[in-house]
Amino acid sequence: MPHSFYFIVNPKSGAHGRADIVRRLRNHLNERGDHVDIALTQSLDHAADLARFALQRNYRTIIIAGGDGTVRTVAEAMAGAKIPLLILPTGTENLLAGELGLDGSLETTLKTLDNGRIRLLDLGQTGNRFFISVAGVGFDAEVIRRLNIIRSGHITHMDYIWPICRTFWEYQFPIMHVMADGELICDEPALVFVGNISRYAVGLKIFHNADCSDGLLDLTIYKCTRRSVLLGHALRTIINRSYHSPGVIRIKTRNITISSPQPYIPVQFDGDPGPAMPLTISVHPSAACVLTPPPPPGYIWHPPVRWYHLRQWLGR
Repeated sequence: MPHSFYFIVNPKSGAHGRADIVRRLRNHLNERGDHVDIALTQSLDHAADLARFALQRNYRTIIIAGGDGTVRTVAEAMAGAKIPLLILPTGTENLLAGELGLDGSLETTLKTLDNGRIRLLDLGQTGNRFFISVAGVGFDAEVIRRLNIIRSGHITHMDYIWPICRTFWEYQFPIMHVMADGELICDEPALVFVGNISRYAVGLKIFHNADCSDGLLDLTIYKCTRRSVLLGHALRTIINRSYHSPGVIRIKTRNITISSPQPYIPVQFDGDPGPAMPLTISVHPSAACVLTPPPPPGYIWHPPVRWYHLRQWLGR
């Protein structure tokens, strides 16, 4: 029996080479008799409009070809809807796709379409803004802010080098006042991350035991007053030795407030500039309906893709 699919494609996501998966999947679905509609996004707001349009039609699945920002925007527009989303990772990081076991290959994508499991994912919410993977306050958000100033079209990991270097040498490490479920957690200079997934940029295990379907947000705070401390945190995180560090706080919570005496601190949601501080973040449980690959024996869900970024760099 033929099915109907709606592709929402961000033509500016990531590197040019990964967009080939869209053409190959479309051709495969057409050859087997399925109906395919494709729409190209002109902006993130346009992606949200396309998602709302798709909700009004009787599509079997919405297929998102883009990066984490595009995925977040579509999931935000479709929060609470029962039409499943399938991610075709074509962005630079593709954090959520890797977490869900989606490696971007045609084989995995087809297995997911035909035999995958529907998984309900939590969203982080502040006002009318959502994030689906990671929110960052301070250092990493400043990197994103600088990148967006110089960004034009497709980006790669190389595009992050200059913003990271500039931020590293110029960042001032402001005081962060953080409360979780009404309890004061931090009131000193720090880097703050709130997430739903276990890995962050280039596979860093910032959240370790995060579960994007547990109805909780994972809060990680790196106490940090200067560049040497930041380098120490980075090294211990890379070698997976930061979990018991006295300078790192990790908790699961439902509600978070973040403020600072400094007048401006940047915020990023899933790799895009986020809302202004102060922030009040709460969890929106089971808000996004996504298709995930069939799990191997002994697993409830497919585990994260191992060496995801290395696979992408090797073109696999």
